[in-house]
Amino acid sequence: MEINEAKNIIKNTFEQEFDVGRYSQLIRNMLDIDLNKTFTRTGVYIPRAFADKVKKYQRIGKYTDSNGKELDVLVVHLKKREALDRARTMQRNFVAWYLNDNGKEAALVAFHVDGSLEWRFSFVRMTYRMDKQAEKLKIKKEMTEARRYSFLVGKGEPSHTAQQHLTPFLVSEDKNPTIESIEQAFSIERVTDRFFDEYKMLFEKLKKELDGIVEKDSAVRKEFEAKEVDTTNFAKKLLGQLVFLYFLQKKRWLGVGKDDKGNPANWGT
Repeated sequence: MEINEAKNIIKNTFEQEFDVGRYSQLIRNMLDIDLNKTFTRTGVYIPRAFADKVKKYQRIGKYTDSNGKELDVLVVHLKKREALDRARTMQRNFVAWYLNDNGKEAALVAFHVDGSLEWRFSFVRMTYRMDKQAEKLKIKKEMTEARRYSFLVGKGEPSHTAQQHLTPFLVSEDKNPTIESIEQAFSIERVTDRFFDEYKMLFEKLKKELDGIVEKDSAVRKEFEAKEVDTTNFAKKLLGQLVFLYFLQKKRWLGVGKDDKGNPANWGT
C-alpha cells in the first residue's frame, strides 16, 4: 500500500464519527487478524462493577503475533459521554478484566458512545513482572494505563499523530508485527517528543519575528524597554497563553454564556 493511501484510510477512519466498518477495515490493513469467532456481549456478561458505564462490547477479530502472543480487537459501547472523556481508569480496568478473563496479552479497543462525534482508540496490554518474596518467585500482573496508549479521534479531531504512528503498519508488507511494536506505536513518549520539537520550532520562529519587529519599530522597542520585557520571555508567555486557550477550546469552554453556568451539558466535557 502507498503512503498516501494509508494516510487516507487512517484519516477517513479517525476524522469521522465511529463506524465499525471503517474501524474493521483499518485493523485489517494493519494486522493479519482472524475475523472468525466474533461475538457481542451485553447484559449479564458485563460485570456489575461496569454495568452503569458499559452498554455492550464486541470482539471483531483476534490476532496472534510472531511470538505467539494474542491480541483481541474490541469495540466497547459506553452508555454516557462522560464515560468516554472522564472515566479512563474505568476503561482501562474494563479491558484489564476482559484480558485477564480471556487469557489474552493485549487489545486494540474503540470506545464510543452512540451519537457522539468523538471516540477513543486505545491499546491496553497486560504486563507481568517477577517479585521475589521470601525466597519465592511470584508473578504479579500489571497493565499499561489506557490514557497513555490512546488517541482521541472523531469528527473535528485531527489525525496527524495517528497517521504518523500507524501508517508504517499499513504500508508494510509484514502484517504480523509483534505486540511490542504495536505498543511502541501508541507510546506517549513519541507523541511528547514530537510535540516539544514542534513547540520549539514555533518558539524560535516567533522570537525571530519579534526580534525583527523590535529592531525596525522604535515605538515597539520603547514599549518592550518600558515594560522590561525581552522577546524571549514575551514569546514564551504568548505561546503559553495560546496553548491554554487551545485547551479551553478543546474542552468547549469558550463562548459559554453566563446563563449556562448551571447546566454542565453546555460546558462540554
